[in-house]
Amino acid sequence: MSSDPHLDHILTDWPFEPDAPCVRLIKGADGRDVIQLRVDLGILQLETSGRPDGMQPEGHASLLDLLLRREAEDPDMELDEATCIEIDREFVQYYHRRVAWLRLQRFDLAVHDAEHTLALMDFCREHSPCEDWSFQHEQHRAFVLFHRSQAAALSAIELQEPDMAVSAIDSGLEQIEENFIDLGWQDQFESDELVERLVHLRESLKSDFQIEKSLQQQLAEAVELEQYELAAKLRDEIARQEENA
Repeated sequence: MSSDPHLDHILTDWPFEPDAPCVRLIKGADGRDVIQLRVDLGILQLETSGRPDGMQPEGHASLLDLLLRREAEDPDMELDEATCIEIDREFVQYYHRRVAWLRLQRFDLAVHDAEHTLALMDFCREHSPCEDWSFQHEQHRAFVLFHRSQAAALSAIELQEPDMAVSAIDSGLEQIEENFIDLGWQDQFESDELVERLVHLRESLKSDFQIEKSLQQQLAEAVELEQYELAAKLRDEIARQEENA
């Protein structure tokens, strides 16, 4: 070990800037890619695949994978305090990496990490030890859905699929509204800042790419007009886009 292990030279060479993205993708000592985030009190380093801290709980890629195995063995399992603490650690780690991917414009990977977090939230809701602990996570679901919808839309634009981008936003808005209804916040939906930002992005995309109606809007109209054959085709197309998102 170095006799002088401080990080002064690293922190000096990469100063923290509160108003600018402080994220970089670099090579580790063994040649692997790692993400570094400059925060006000130092630097965070994250792995680019698997769990961000590089740990493998009982040989699994993430704590979620381990918990899903335990659920398969005991469908009625209930989370204990120690596991709840570990779950919260995983939430924080994936949050940091999701934000990093967004700043690095790796939107496909931001979608992947958002989906991991949403799956972990679903697991927590199913096996929560109490309502208060469930609420602590469910109140943040809309934020994760916002990130996922935003990233999925921008990823679709990179693939030159503007219709898919609009559909991703519409789907996200529907899920956020469902979350607000579950929490009893339905009156706040239309005025919510995240909702307004997604609506603004959707309308900008529709204007820029001259998109008249999203697939969801076309589906709603087809059902209302009892055009069931068209509705079935639109459902298939929406499902196809969601699989490719």
